[in-house]
Amino acid sequence: MPNLSELLNLYMSSEPFLPFTRPSFDQETIDAVAAVLRSGWVTSGPKLLEFETTLSEYFHGRPVRCFANGTATMRIALQIAGIGIGDEVITTPISWVATSNVILGVGAKPIFVDIDAVTRNIDLNKVSAAITPKTRAIMPVHLAGLPVDMDQLYALSKQNNLRIIEDAAQAFGSQWKGERIGSFGDLVSFSFQANKNLTTIEGGCLVLNNINEAKFAEKLRLQGLTRQGMDGMDVDILGGKDNLTDINAVIGLQQLKKLSTYQARRVVLARRYFNAIREKLKSTGLHNLHLELPVENFIDSNWHMFQVVLPLEQLNCDRAQVMTELKDLGIGTGVHYPAITGFTLYKDQGYKTLDTPVAERIGRSILTLPLFPDMADEDIDRIASGIVGILKKYSKI
Repeated sequence: MPNLSELLNLYMSSEPFLPFTRPSFDQETIDAVAAVLRSGWVTSGPKLLEFETTLSEYFHGRPVRCFANGTATMRIALQIAGIGIGDEVITTPISWVATSNVILGVGAKPIFVDIDAVTRNIDLNKVSAAITPKTRAIMPVHLAGLPVDMDQLYALSKQNNLRIIEDAAQAFGSQWKGERIGSFGDLVSFSFQANKNLTTIEGGCLVLNNINEAKFAEKLRLQGLTRQGMDGMDVDILGGKDNLTDINAVIGLQQLKKLSTYQARRVVLARRYFNAIREKLKSTGLHNLHLELPVENFIDSNWHMFQVVLPLEQLNCDRAQVMTELKDLGIGTGVHYPAITGFTLYKDQGYKTLDTPVAERIGRSILTLPLFPDMADEDIDRIASGIVGILKKYSKI
C-alpha cells in the first residue's frame, strides 16, 4: 500500500491515478461549511442537533447520537450494554482492528468466530459453539456493506439473552428485507470516516433503543457531564471527549441529500465490475482461475467496497506484487482486512490465525478495488483489464 509520500507524488504527477476510494464534495457542501465557519459556532451546536434529528428520521424515529468517530460509537455501545471486565463478546476476525480493540478497551475479551467463505461475514452457524456463561454480546460486522443474516443474528440474541452491537461502519444505506440497517435491532454503530458511503470526514453515529440510552450516550461522549439550568453541572460517571462538531455535521447533512444518487451509481459500477472481470477472464482463457468475487447482491448491499479474493495458490506471486503492478498502472488498491488475530497485540494474548482458517486465508488474499461514485464506466474496464492481465502474467495454470 502506498505511503503518504508516494500518494502525494501520484496525485501530483501528470499520469491519472485512480485511488481505491475518494469522497464526493460539491460546491453546495463547500458553501455550507463556509456558512458554519462564518457563524462562529464550529463545535457541537445547532447543525449537530439538526443532523441527529435528520438521522433519527432516516432510521424511522429511533434515537441517534453522533460522535467524533466510529470507534467511539462502538466503545460507548459496549458501555451502554454494561459490558466490562470478565465479559466475552463474540466477533469476527475480518474487520478493521477497532472492532476488537474497543472490546479490549472496556476490559472484556473478544472471542473470534470464523467467517463464511462466500459472504466473508461472521459465520453465524458457528456462533452457538462459542457461547459460554461469560458471553454478553455479539458484535457482527457488515463487511463491505453486505449485511449478515439479521433473522439468524437476532434469533441467536433471543435464544441466549445476548446484546447485539452491530458494527455497521460500512453499511450506511444497506438494508435487510426492505428495512434499512439501523432502523431495527439493538445498538447499531455507523462510521462517517472519509472513505464511507456517507462521510463527515471523521465521525460516526450510534442508533439506540430509547431515550435513556441516548442520554447515557450523551454523558459518555462529553466527560460524563450533565447540566441543570443556566449554571448547574455535575459529573457522576467517567466520560470522554467524543463529540462531533457542527462542521462535520453540516457535511453529513449535505451527504444525506445525495445518498440515493451516490448509492445508485455504486450499484451501476458494481454491476459493471462483475461483467467486465468475467468477460476479461473468459477472453484470456483463465476459466480455471479461482478469482473469488463478492456476493452479487444489488438489493441489500450498499456496495461500500468491491473486494476480490486472489487465487494465490494458482499464482507465482503474492498480493503485494499484484498491488504494486496495479499501482504502476495508476490503480490504487487496499487490504480490508488482514485477520485481526495475526497482529502482535493479539498474538501476544494467545490468539492464533489458524483457529479461524477461513479468515486466515481470506485475510491474506483479499483485495479491495476502486469503487466510488465519481468513477467513470471506463475506469472499471481499465481495472478489470489490469488485474486480469496481471493474473494471466503470474498464472500457474
